Amino acid sequence: MRLIGLAGWSGAGKTTLLAALIPWLTARGLAISTIKHAHHEFDVDRPGKDSHTHRLAGASQVLVASSRRWALMTELRGAPEPPLLALLAHLDPVDLVIVEGFRRDPHPKIEVHRAANGKPWLHPEDPAIRAVAADTPPPGCLPHAALDDIPAIGALALEHAAPWPG
Repeated sequence: MRLIGLAGWSGAGKTTLLAALIPWLTARGLAISTIKHAHHEFDVDRPGKDSHTHRLAGASQVLVASSRRWALMTELRGAPEPPLLALLAHLDPVDLVIVEGFRRDPHPKIEVHRAANGKPWLHPEDPAIRAVAADTPPPGCLPHAALDDIPAIGALALEHAAPWPG
């Protein structure tokens, strides 16, 4: 498996880019998985469902399965957040894993930047950023593509993705 990240400030367009990039890559025959980091509490379960009741009752893990999908929810219950490499170990093998977030981790990344956010560029301070997808030309000499140029960003992702050490 190979790994590439999308890093940028909130509101830069990472999720929108990812939603366009995944079909472009899968249309080329690649199997894609994603890992998304959330900086806040989130819930994939719904109150009133049996799985939610199991979690609230104290289960450490709850696996829900049907004929169409399965999901494993793990409650950390005060344990430290697992590192990216530990999370990657839970994925089935695919051609490419795209990581949204985990900005401080050392995996190769494409910076997603939107000038209207008024936020600083990440790449001058992060040597793991290998390329930029932005609505304005970036400073420096990193390869870059326009935010709406999905084929160019896809090519950058494939070029700069690295094998993950798992």
